[in-house]
Order: sequence, then C-alpha cells, then structure tokens
Amino acid sequence: MSRSFVARHAIGDRIEAECLAARDGFSARYDLDRRAGVFSRPAHKLFGQPYAGLILVLDAAKGGVATAWMLHEMKARQLCPAGIVLNAVNPIIVQGAALAGIPMLCGFDVDITSEVVSGQRLVLDPESRTLTIL
Repeated sequence: MSRSFVARHAIGDRIEAECLAARDGFSARYDLDRRAGVFSRPAHKLFGQPYAGLILVLDAAKGGVATAWMLHEMKARQLCPAGIVLNAVNPIIVQGAALAGIPMLCGFDVDITSEVVSGQRLVLDPESRTLTIL
C-alpha cells in the first residue's frame, strides 16, 4: 500500500529509487566525503552510509554557497544522490540541485523524516510535487 505526501516546492525530473533517511540536517560540504560517496561527519546520523544513487530524506539544508558547486561536482563524478527531499531548504541548496540536475522536493505539511524510513523505495515526482512511498 503506497502513501503520498505533497510538497510546496519542487525542481527536476521524476525519479524512483531507494532512500536514505534521518532526522538530521544536510550540508554537501560538511557532511559528505564527496570522493568516497559516504556521509563522513562522525556526528551525523548517517555517518558511514553511502549516498550515491539514493534519494536523501533529511530535515533541513545547512551551509552556504559551497554546497551548490559541490552538488554539481558530485554529479560530474557520478557520486551524487538520486534526489533530495527536505523539510526546509535555503536558496543555495535549491540552486545547487538545479545546477546539478538533482530532483528535489521540500516543504511538507508533516515532518517528512518521521514518515520515511531508510531502505524504502520512493517516487519523487516534481511535476505533481509528490513523494510516494511504494
């Protein structure tokens, strides 16, 4: 039985992939080892977990301008998330996701990190602004 959630904001193309979820923030600069493709900040709830090819479901974007070009660099290296789903964003991460071509949804009526569990298969559909748990 699938469940869907509607986001207020969306960019990118529709994708379907497994997810990696946690009630924690997201900074491409401080949380990730972009060469190894894993969460590298020891205090992060996803520490040591690979993120490439997965939809990341996290609480809020952190950081500044470096995140935008880092997402683009990760895409060029083919070590980027398949998509990003956040409760709250800042303009920098939206610009970075758009530049890198990484689909993103944000701004839900529920805490999306309470609804999604790592390993679930999700459909991220920016056109309809929906996130569906399959």
